[in-house]
Amino acid sequence: MKIRFLLLILMGVTAIAGANDVKLGLHSNGKPWGIYKSDEKDEKLPRVLLIGDSIVNSYRGSVGKALAGKVAVDAWVTGMNVKSPTLHADLKTVLQQGPYDVIHFNIGLHGWPEGRIPEGQYEPLLKKYVEVFRKGAPQAKLIWCSTTQISVKGEPSRLDPVNNPTIIERNVIAERVMKSYGIETDDLYRLMSDKLDLMHGDKFHWSKAGVEVQSRQVAGVIRQALTGAGDGEKSRK
Repeated sequence: MKIRFLLLILMGVTAIAGANDVKLGLHSNGKPWGIYKSDEKDEKLPRVLLIGDSIVNSYRGSVGKALAGKVAVDAWVTGMNVKSPTLHADLKTVLQQGPYDVIHFNIGLHGWPEGRIPEGQYEPLLKKYVEVFRKGAPQAKLIWCSTTQISVKGEPSRLDPVNNPTIIERNVIAERVMKSYGIETDDLYRLMSDKLDLMHGDKFHWSKAGVEVQSRQVAGVIRQALTGAGDGEKSRK
């Protein structure tokens, strides 16, 4: 009964996200993809936007709870990659839901399959992605979030020897790109590198304990970005 109740709540939240996406003209293509608006009503609170794939979808709720009453946390959960044809148009629309004080963003796991992003194109495509933020949200502090690990299915403590090297390579490229723009990196890959036992076992996702570790890190980085002291309080002028 309890599980059914939780499923009904999740379905309701997803339906709301889907309705928002249709209204905004986003190319979400079904759950869990979509934009999720904060329930915070105080317009004086700083506003934060989380962007990423199902990894972000796992920790966005916990981050929102950790910052409740101090920060309004929106999220855009997307399965796109840097070569997706509608990425820039959708991102521009999402940024218009601001203004945001901090944007914590990633776009990683859905670009790893061989051939999806042509050889040598990840870096220039990532730069074009960053330029959309710079033009669409010039007031926001940007924080890049590194892409987390791919493990062997059924063996969460063993990294995928074929595909995880792509994640490592692109994280290195991304960090270089972000440094060139003066953008901070929240290195979740490094954070989780000695916690592979907390992976879910399906190659990409994390157990509840692993999600908790990530959400604490993300919430802390956001607090620091907003205050420089970590208390998460900042009023919009």
